[in-house]
Amino acid sequence: MPVTLAQAQVNTQSDVDYAVIDNLRRYSWLFDQIVFDDTVTPGTNGASLVYGYVRLTAARSAQFRAFNSEYTPLEAQRQQFTVGLHPLGGAFNVDRTLANLGRSSTNETSFQLQQLLISVKTKFAQELILGDTAVDTNGFDGLSKALAGSDTEVYPGTAGANFADWSPATLSTVDRANDALDLLDDFLSRIVPSQTGGGMGSPGDVPPGVKALLGNTRSITRVRSIARRAGTYTNTKDDLGREVQRYGEWVLIDIGDRMDGASPIIPIEDRDTDLGAGTNTQTNLTDLYAISFGLDAFHAASAAGKPLVQSWLPDFSTAGAVKTGEVEMGPLAGVLKNTRACGVLRNIKVA
Repeated sequence: MPVTLAQAQVNTQSDVDYAVIDNLRRYSWLFDQIVFDDTVTPGTNGASLVYGYVRLTAARSAQFRAFNSEYTPLEAQRQQFTVGLHPLGGAFNVDRTLANLGRSSTNETSFQLQQLLISVKTKFAQELILGDTAVDTNGFDGLSKALAGSDTEVYPGTAGANFADWSPATLSTVDRANDALDLLDDFLSRIVPSQTGGGMGSPGDVPPGVKALLGNTRSITRVRSIARRAGTYTNTKDDLGREVQRYGEWVLIDIGDRMDGASPIIPIEDRDTDLGAGTNTQTNLTDLYAISFGLDAFHAASAAGKPLVQSWLPDFSTAGAVKTGEVEMGPLAGVLKNTRACGVLRNIKVA
């Protein structure tokens, strides 16, 4: 049965695991939307955990038919994929003398646990966008790789200048702001939302049609700016007290910086905008991702019969000066079932 973090939280057996999942949910709207298809079982002798699925790569169309004539045969295109599941988490060491010094905000165990949860959230977000199993076999292929060459990988502009200028100076004029809106709406119209959501209709499932725009701070700021101009920007709080900003039905998510904090997960960089000829380099270009959550769109896979999140706090009741704490999710992996359920708008100039 598919499970979300909300359902996993209800089913926890310890207060610590409950608190860990609560932190993951509160500080990551993205994590809280993902449905985990917990159906994977170990292979022969428990040697592997592999999730196999079929990805719809091209839809087919319907047609009218003249009397006394046949339909022209057309087929949807699909491709078989597999992904290996691996644990995501980390460990930390704490000296027993330091473990309980100070208040909860300075307690070393609490501090290390909180920082580990932040790193788990960040690592998953980075893998979601930039993951490449050719680089790290323990991860999964992210959207940048999975969407390459698909109908929903969109390069704006014209030949030799495949970029869109959304810099603040450009968007200060009404005509250019309207051009940006037209481009964004055209891009989003290509995305087919999930029709199943969590698929089971039980409390905590993701409802059909939950969609988000993923970007960095600058790109989300640009979208928020043009959304306000169009009167389609809203800002509300959800049941967990999280601020949820929207462009129409699309939730705006700044997925933040990489693990080392040196740069955004979704980079801002100089690029060759004539796609290989090397004659037109533009600065400060980035990408904007659209994602639809659901078992027929983007979801995650996890192991059957295993808790989605587990934690182990340092045990200071036994001998030994230094103890270890751990948090682990999974094993898990991200799964893109339909390339039309997600998309990427490339080469947006944000500065």
